[in-house]
Amino acid sequence: MSTSLNRRTWLKSGALLAAGFGTGAAMGFPSLAKAGTVSHLSTTAIPSTNMAEVLAKLPKMQARLTSNENPYGPSQKAKEALIGAIEDSFRYPREKIKALQEAIAEEEGVAVENILLGAGSSELLMAAALRYAAKGSSILSADPTYNSLIRTAVNHGSGWIKVPLTADYSHDLEAMEKQVNDDISLVYIVNPNNPTGTITNSDKLRVFCDRVTVKKPVFIDEAYMDYVQNPKQQSMVDCVQRGKDVIVARTFSKVHGFAGLRVGYVVALPETIKALNQYTNGRGNISATSASAALASLHDKEFVADCVMKNQETKDFLYTVLKNQGYTPLDSHTNFVMFPIKMRGERFTQEMLKRGVGLRSWEFYGQQWCRVSLGTMEDMELFASAFGQIS
Repeated sequence: MSTSLNRRTWLKSGALLAAGFGTGAAMGFPSLAKAGTVSHLSTTAIPSTNMAEVLAKLPKMQARLTSNENPYGPSQKAKEALIGAIEDSFRYPREKIKALQEAIAEEEGVAVENILLGAGSSELLMAAALRYAAKGSSILSADPTYNSLIRTAVNHGSGWIKVPLTADYSHDLEAMEKQVNDDISLVYIVNPNNPTGTITNSDKLRVFCDRVTVKKPVFIDEAYMDYVQNPKQQSMVDCVQRGKDVIVARTFSKVHGFAGLRVGYVVALPETIKALNQYTNGRGNISATSASAALASLHDKEFVADCVMKNQETKDFLYTVLKNQGYTPLDSHTNFVMFPIKMRGERFTQEMLKRGVGLRSWEFYGQQWCRVSLGTMEDMELFASAFGQIS
């Protein structure tokens, strides 16, 4: 393999994943297959040679709208707690992590035994993938969806049963339930969904969980739940409270602004927590500084509410920009928006990047799509300016 990459090869190989620019396929969102079929993901090796040289040739990104980060966080209280934790960070943070676990349990209305902490939800998605991956078994999910868990499971021998979304881009729960059989090891649902930003009705999902968990465990990835109306009512944590075999994953990476600080958790039955814990480093992957900051942020309701409000303001601005240009975005319940585009996704993201705006693109249902992470209002105005030049 050549050790040099030109810019076009870099983009097509998916190596821009390292900088947050890649296409959906490069991020492990492959093209759709027939519903109910078993698929095996393939991964493209990302060359590590000459990366600095390649990055140096790329245009400067002025608006980073690629990774669904919170452009306002972390909160001031979290920053102060983080700085304060440095003083005794030479010690293992057992007490701080225990306090965080207890606070999360209280917040979620469950026992401490129902909580497993991790370095972001990514570690816990990987743990679940390893726990439920097995040759001859499959993970059942919607398609398209976020598939970090799926990719890991497939790389360890599992198949993937994929079910297309409904006409309104929510999970087709009826079709998914029909696919549940002895060969399914785990049902995986992302709600709100990524990359579409759409939400599945909580009442229907709750009934689905009650019915399906009699047969198989259900993993609900709620990374964006803080952005929906009435998060407590929309969350499936109450299924765990009622003794159902549901695993709910949450992360501080989104509304709390902890993408780089890495704190997440799952809520599940105690026996499930014990099983998943075998595939993690326990609480040892969370630093003293991150644990202290997360505890402060968890209680900073005013900050979270302010971020959600600003997110809605920039979302409304983006909706107006897109609709004025004749585009119809999907109804988003997250901190990103997906809309259909009129040119190849690779070309669109390249043209926007030339104008300083980083975006993500997908192809599914025979349509090219762009996903825009919501930044500050200044970021969105940069998007509007660049978009107006090429739309």
